[in-house]
Amino acid sequence: MLRIVAGLLFVQHGSAKLLHVPYQAMFAHLQPMSLLGAQGVIELIGGSLLAIGLLSRPVAFILCGDMAVAFFIAHFPKGWLPILNGGDLAVLFCFTFLYLWVAGPGPLSLDALLQLRKRGGAEEKA
Repeated sequence: MLRIVAGLLFVQHGSAKLLHVPYQAMFAHLQPMSLLGAQGVIELIGGSLLAIGLLSRPVAFILCGDMAVAFFIAHFPKGWLPILNGGDLAVLFCFTFLYLWVAGPGPLSLDALLQLRKRGGAEEKA
């Protein structure tokens, strides 16, 4: 459930930036080829893949690093304490994705389904 909820929350961030749904005025004139535009692509695609549980470990690893970089670029210059610099969500996402990278996607994922099919095909050949 943690993987699904974190993925869907991340999709919302990307959707707000790129698709303007939900609309946020601060992203109204966002340039797709800017750093925030690239972040939106990472959030939309990475969050979607994580929510459905496809390529979960590599995606979680990339998203973990993405959030670490986001924290140090956007928040750390304002101070080192996340609660004071507005970076608490970035830190929480970063460590959630780190956990998902280590723990894996769980049984309710496309990765688990593909693994079952792969094992079933191997047993039929044996």
